[in-house]
Amino acid sequence: MTVESISPGSYREVPIAWEALEDAFENNAPEVHSYLNLESGDVVRIVDGIAEPATHARIASDAGYMRIDPVSSREQYRWMERFIATVEEPELRQKLVASIDGKGAFRRFKDVLMSYPVDRERWFAFRSERLRIAIEAWLEAHGLKAQERKDWQVPTADQVKEAVERQERAQPARRTRAAAAETTRTRLRELVDLLPVRELEIALEFLEFLRERRPLPRPRVRAMDKAGDEASKDGEE
Repeated sequence: MTVESISPGSYREVPIAWEALEDAFENNAPEVHSYLNLESGDVVRIVDGIAEPATHARIASDAGYMRIDPVSSREQYRWMERFIATVEEPELRQKLVASIDGKGAFRRFKDVLMSYPVDRERWFAFRSERLRIAIEAWLEAHGLKAQERKDWQVPTADQVKEAVERQERAQPARRTRAAAAETTRTRLRELVDLLPVRELEIALEFLEFLRERRPLPRPRVRAMDKAGDEASKDGEE
C-alpha cells in the first residue's frame, strides 16, 4: 500500500483516536487486521471470516488507510514481567509470577489483578504508557504526527436540568423504562470490563448484529380470525 509521499523532516498530521489506536496495537490476534484512516484518525478493524474479502482488499489497497502493526505477544509478555518487578506486595507478586507461566498467561495475569483494584489500575497505566510509546514510534517511522481530535461539546447538568424535569413530569412511565434501561446498560458495561481482550471482538460483532437486526412484522392471523368469527356470528343472526 502506498502512502502520500512526505518530504524528509516533515510530518503529516493525523487526528488520533488514542483509545481505538491503543486497542489496535494491543490486539495481535492473527485474524484481526486494523487500519488507520489518515483523514479522520478512525481505526477500522477487519476480522477474517466476518468481513467480506473484497472489503478487506479495498481498504488494504486504499492509500487513505495505513495498516497498523500491533505490538507482538513477546513484547507484551515482557511488559507483564517488568510490571511484576514493580509490585511491592510479596503475595501478589508471587501470584503474578505463577500466572504468566505457560499458555493463557495474559488472561490469568488479568484475572489475578481483578482482586487487587489498586495494582490493577497501576497495570492499566503502566500498559497504556508502553502502548503510547510504541504508537509514537510507529507514527514517527511513517512520517505521521498525532493531532488531538476535537472534543465533543457536552452540555452541563444545569443546561439540561429544566428540560429533563419537564419531560419526567409529563411521562412518568417513560422515566421508569429509562431508569431500567440505564441499569441494564450499566450492567453491560461492567460485563464488558470483565471480558478478556480476545473475546471483545466477538462481543462487539454480536452487539452490532443485534443493532442491525430488523424486527419481524407482527402476524395478523389473530386479527383476521377475529374478523372472521364476527362475520360468522352476523351470518348466524
